[in-house]
Amino acid sequence: VQLQASGGGLVQTGGSLRLSCVASDSIFNNHPMGWFRQGPGKKRELVAGITSGGYTNYADSVKGRFTISRDNAKNTVYLQMNSLKPEDTNVYYCNEVRPSWYLEDSYDYWGQGTLVTVSS
Repeated sequence: VQLQASGGGLVQTGGSLRLSCVASDSIFNNHPMGWFRQGPGKKRELVAGITSGGYTNYADSVKGRFTISRDNAKNTVYLQMNSLKPEDTNVYYCNEVRPSWYLEDSYDYWGQGTLVTVSS
């Protein structure tokens, strides 16, 4: 099982970052994939999701600023983050989007995630 996220960093308000995540076949193939974040004391948020066919959806908080994409040949999902805000600061994780993604015990493995810090 592999979920290797990268691309995070420190950026100023209004800046951009591009996150990448390589997943193992068992997680990626023919499954919808998504980027998640969860702040301290907050519920898990599905930031953006994409089906194997390329249909996308976004949380209201990131619509118009973030773009999710995937390369099925490389088992990789991306998140282009533009117009970043301090409230976007978080650790970002990728994983398969399961119907019960919002439940705490829905996943056995998350990988290390990648930290995005947006300074004001």
